Amino acid sequence: MSELRAVYKSFSYAAKGIAKVAKEERNFRFQLAIAGLVAFLMLILRVPALEMAVLSLAIALVLVLELLNSILERVVDILKPRIHHYVEDIKDMMAGAVLVASVAAALIGFLIFWPYLETLI
Repeated sequence: MSELRAVYKSFSYAAKGIAKVAKEERNFRFQLAIAGLVAFLMLILRVPALEMAVLSLAIALVLVLELLNSILERVVDILKPRIHHYVEDIKDMMAGAVLVASVAAALIGFLIFWPYLETLI
């Protein structure tokens, strides 16, 4: 039973971290809303399993990168920008990584959903 309790604690810590980012980061909340919309569309449009998997991976990539971005920003903020001029560069680069993943995810979504939406129009 103690192993089960340890697993539960690990999941609760993870949920607490995700909830903290969701509470404090506007972009993460926006990305969660888009993820919910995409999940809803996948179910309504009866998207095949392989396409669902691709969309789910794209969503996960964006959300994980946003979580990593938030983590890195906090770590770098400990250093304060006056310590080293690379701090701003590091933050910008991580934001760029999230942007690249978001654009790629949007393109994947467009490519997958377009045929379904085209038949509705």
